[in-house]
Amino acid sequence: MQEEFYRIKRLPPYVFAEVNKMKADARANGDDIIDFGMGNPDSATPDHIVDKLVESARNPKSHRYSNSRGIPGLRRALSAYYERRFGVSIDPEKEAIVTLGSKEGMANLAQAITSPGDIVLSPNPSYPIHAFGFIIAGGAVRYLPAYVESPEARREFMATLKRGVEYSIPKPLAVVLNYPSNPTAESVHLDFYSEIVDFCRYHEIYILSDLAYSEVYFDGNPPPSILQVPGARDLAVEFTSLSKTYSMPGWRIGFAAGNKTLIEALARVKSYLDYGAFTPVQVAATAALNGPQECVEDMRSLYQARRDVLVEGLAAAGWKIPSPKATMFAWAPIPESYQEVGSLEFSKVLLREAKVAVSPGIGFGEYGEGFVRIALVENLHRTRQAIRSIKALLVGTPRPEEVSVIKAVAE
Repeated sequence: MQEEFYRIKRLPPYVFAEVNKMKADARANGDDIIDFGMGNPDSATPDHIVDKLVESARNPKSHRYSNSRGIPGLRRALSAYYERRFGVSIDPEKEAIVTLGSKEGMANLAQAITSPGDIVLSPNPSYPIHAFGFIIAGGAVRYLPAYVESPEARREFMATLKRGVEYSIPKPLAVVLNYPSNPTAESVHLDFYSEIVDFCRYHEIYILSDLAYSEVYFDGNPPPSILQVPGARDLAVEFTSLSKTYSMPGWRIGFAAGNKTLIEALARVKSYLDYGAFTPVQVAATAALNGPQECVEDMRSLYQARRDVLVEGLAAAGWKIPSPKATMFAWAPIPESYQEVGSLEFSKVLLREAKVAVSPGIGFGEYGEGFVRIALVENLHRTRQAIRSIKALLVGTPRPEEVSVIKAVAE
């Protein structure tokens, strides 16, 4: 009987599993772990959204099979959001679909459009589904640098994109973008999207944009949508989510909007795979988009306060990290004294010595090495506690021979 399967064999070892096991073992031993590892919002879903869920769940008709494309009212609410937020008109019937989260939407679209051997250009470092959604579907991935904020980095991105098209056989099927980025927290301006749209239109390549962090931004700088670029919907589809915006990660509600051909392909595959989210969840999601938005501003203020305390506190502790402009993450270069051991081993040291969990950058791709991702998911008290523990660790910076021991153990 076959025990190895094609798609399973194509998946690499899960890098985060080592840290997750250490974290579980530490908690089993009674250790208090401050967990900055997973980007899992810790705030409650706003009351008016939960109330709508309960109200709808009391209706016996809402417990029937739902609509795989999403209930019409929710698709209209998404269309209204795009008009209100981006000034973009979306046809809720042909240019919008509800997915079981943006991650699942991306994976389902990969299944819908990828043939064996198709090439997709994906950023690195990046959220794993951006590459592995297509690898699982039988495609191949060429990587693009995820860093684009500086003029030099943007030129390198475009040069790599051009090489990826010129030297790929067959021609790439699609380019994946993710700004604001998970994990790097980088953001882009509309002119970047315009350049990408012009390039991909010329080469007849689709664009898949993950805008899951569209509302998690700071300092009054809202991220743009690629669909704001004139003509972008001729070749682009964009994924968004309610997970972070309204603290609804477990509800699994996301969206895809844009190119009609891609939306129809996604709808066709989804019709075979799922019946859509539970109807009361979709009704509550409609209330989230159409209802009062003060809760969204409260969410931003919460994450910004945590960001400021983390960045300022770590700087005072001797670890200077960039202040993210968006997302719920800080992308932190490993302290100089630990750079030789790499992100995975540094994450283990933080967990073992400081009782603080972070995500090793190598888990997001080879170009994530040298960094760790810190999620802004602990309250201010716990964040300050973590800073004190990290400072105590860094004050006792390892001597070169200790670094050699750590490296030897890792190898």
